[in-house]
Parts: sequence; structure tokens; C-alpha cells
Amino acid sequence: MKITTIILAFYFLSSCTSKAQIYPDNDWSRQEDPAEMGWGETERSVFNRYIIDSTNITGLVIVHKGQIVYEYGDIQENSYIASCRKSILAILFGKYVESGVIKLDKTLGDLNINDVSELLPVEKTAKISDVISARSGVYLSGSNGGDFRRYAPKRGSVKPGSHWLYSNWDFNVAGYIFEKETNSNIYDEIESQLVVPLHLQDWDRSLQRKSGNYDVSKFPAYHMWFSTRDMARIGLLMLRHGKWKDKQVIPEGWIDDITKERTSYLEAQKSVPLLKEDGLDLGYGYMWWLVQNTNDYRLKNAYSAQGALGQNITVYPEIDVVLAYKTKSDYRRRNSIQTQMKVMEKAVKIYNPI
Repeated sequence: MKITTIILAFYFLSSCTSKAQIYPDNDWSRQEDPAEMGWGETERSVFNRYIIDSTNITGLVIVHKGQIVYEYGDIQENSYIASCRKSILAILFGKYVESGVIKLDKTLGDLNINDVSELLPVEKTAKISDVISARSGVYLSGSNGGDFRRYAPKRGSVKPGSHWLYSNWDFNVAGYIFEKETNSNIYDEIESQLVVPLHLQDWDRSLQRKSGNYDVSKFPAYHMWFSTRDMARIGLLMLRHGKWKDKQVIPEGWIDDITKERTSYLEAQKSVPLLKEDGLDLGYGYMWWLVQNTNDYRLKNAYSAQGALGQNITVYPEIDVVLAYKTKSDYRRRNSIQTQMKVMEKAVKIYNPI
């Protein structure tokens, strides 16, 4: 009886060990034979040729089951990540929402938020949850460009929460609200919530800065600079539901909340017809894009942080994969949105497990 118990215990422990999740330590580990994991050598070579010939990407990494299976270019250089900043901010909200410090049903009026152009009474009824889902109904110009405000309805014509529009006014105000309610700096929070627990390798606080045209709006953009391999760590944190090794870094429920549909791809495309041309159907959560309407099992339930010129973190939960890539703007390089979507698709079409 004792021998049987010992044998069963041995197999149980072996099973647990074999299924133990892998995380990077000071550096990423590389899968010795990606082909054995379903990442064929020929397919990787074709993808590599595509990245070189058809994109301007400067650094890209694919992580499968916690290990790098493909990398291209410089993955350790810090550079501007554009609108991926918004998705990172969304992560930071989690612990404060869970603790009640940030109450998502607070309104702009409750927070005494106003701008260079006065908010209308109806606009002041927008909740924090509306702001972080791009549904505030406030159609003022942000202090920086790069959004779809040209598709905005007339101010005051829609009720907050009823209409989606990707607007930098919302996202910049989200940063202001975060700092106001937590009495903390966004970059300090990145360090305490992400840099330290995830052991980000390349973070440089001196690069991070806010900017904006304060004659247009008093709420600046909170720009961020990251390396590709550190973006992949953030993607892995999302994939693992906010857990890093044995520590719950971000509340698991919050990861579910920010990747939950707040706007369907159909509504997003109706509000911004240009999105129909992108190549993938994307809905929206709390400052994360959601892949929808796909028949490819590898893309099911995928979600993404995306930035202008070609910055991206995409998580593919169905196949335990993270993609991160960047396009360094200092090199005057850029990728169209269509190219960015193709990379998101092609990266996981390499994967064909036997």
C-alpha cells in the first residue's frame, strides 16, 4: 500500500512539474528546438523574410509557453511605444479599482474635471468606466493628435456610455484621473507594479515624459518608452491573468475586466468606417483591442495593445503565445495599420502543432 502511494505521489509531482509555467528570470530563455513545439523551421524562415521584405519593424519577439521561439532585430533597445501606453495604463488601474481607491462609477462632474473648452452638463455625467472604454461622449480635442475625432458626433448629441470613439481626450484624461485618485505618478506606478515584480530588463525612467499642447487641452499625454522584450513580459503577465511566478501582481479579475468586450467590432466599424479596411475585426475593452469574428482558432480571444507606426503587444490565450514588436520612430520607419494586422496574423500562422 505504501509503495502504491509513493508511486502515485511520484507521478502526481512529475505531472505538476511538467506542466509548471515558465517565466523569464533576469533574461528570457530560448526554446532550443521551436520546431518540436510546432514552430516549423520553414514557416519561421518565410515569416522572417516577410518581416525583412514587407515591413519596417525594428524588433520582434514571439513567446510560447514562456520561452522565446522567434526573435528579430533589436529587442532590447528602448523606443517610443505610442498608444500602447494606454493599455499599460489600463493594467495599472487594477489594484486601485479592487481596493476601492478608484471607483469606476464616479463621474467627471464628481471629479471636478474641466478643460480649456468648458465641458457641457451632459459631458460631466460621463463615468470613469466610460472614459477608459472610449465611450465618454466628450468630443474635445486631446493635447496630442493620433485619434479618430474627425468621426465624432456633434458635442452634446450623445449620452455618455452610448457611443464609442477612439479619442485621445479620453485617454489623456484617464491618466489624469489615475494620478488624481491614487495620488501617485504613472511612471512611479509602472516601476512598482511592473518593472520590479516582472524584472523588466531595459526600463529607463529618465526617458519617460508627458507632453501636449496645453492651449488645446490641459491634460497631457503620458508617453512611454519600452524595449520589445520588456513589452513581451507585460504580455506574458496578461496571458497569465496577472500572475508572475508565485505572486498575483495584478488582480486576476481586472485582467478579465479590461479584456471584456465594451464595444463590438461591428459598433467600432460603424463609428469609424476606416476600421473596416484594417484586415482584422477589432472590438474594444478597457483600452485594449479585442480580436473578434475570426475562424482561426489561434486568434480566438486574442487581444492587443497597439501603437502608431508599428508598436504592438498581442496575447493569444488559446495557444499560450505572446507577440511583441516595435518600429523605432527615430529611424523614420513606419508600418501601415494593415501591415500591423498582417503581422498579428502571420506570426501565429507559423504555429502548427502536430
